[in-house]
Amino acid sequence: MPSEKILEAKKKVVAELVESYKNAQSFVFVDARGLTVEQDTAFRNELRKNAVNYKVVKNTTLNLVFKELGIEGLDEMFKGPTAVAYSTEDLIAPAKVVKKFADDFEKLNIKGGIIEGKVATIAEVEALAAVPSKDVLLSQIVYALLFPFTKLAMLTKAVAEKLESEGGVAPEAKAEEAAPAEEAAAPAEESAPAEAEPVAVAAEATETSAE
Repeated sequence: MPSEKILEAKKKVVAELVESYKNAQSFVFVDARGLTVEQDTAFRNELRKNAVNYKVVKNTTLNLVFKELGIEGLDEMFKGPTAVAYSTEDLIAPAKVVKKFADDFEKLNIKGGIIEGKVATIAEVEALAAVPSKDVLLSQIVYALLFPFTKLAMLTKAVAEKLESEGGVAPEAKAEEAAPAEEAAAPAEESAPAEAEPVAVAAEATETSAE
């Protein structure tokens, strides 16, 4: 029977893991037996880069931790050595990184996981891994919102370049050119009465001489 000291130490470990896991968005459980030191290092570095925590934990401890968290039905997954990958920041990252390396490393096997508090099969973990990352989703949303404006700008630029290459003038430029012409015509109309005055004077002279 374990001593009181050992039991207290185990309770402390369980309590610490419960505190660490309670805000996790998803977990992926893996069997990483047989990875070389180089492979294991590359795997852990990629997990760390994506804000994913990773640690090998005893199955008995994991059972106690997830029972504390109210999640059961994990007995089949907790057979053989189990490593836990989880993130409190990104739902998709643990599954995406683990799936990528499981495809590359034959000795890395997905055992299942937990997605938003629900037990997930291997197939469900792999399906989650296929979802675009948060950054990609955001960029796709932004592109979809801006596409109509981008398209309009491209069309406007294309029309302007075509007019320029053909020597054409944009409608705005034509309006500006027409305005001075209309202004120039106005003085000519105003000067017409001045030219008619000599004719009237000549007519008066003729009538006087006739008298």
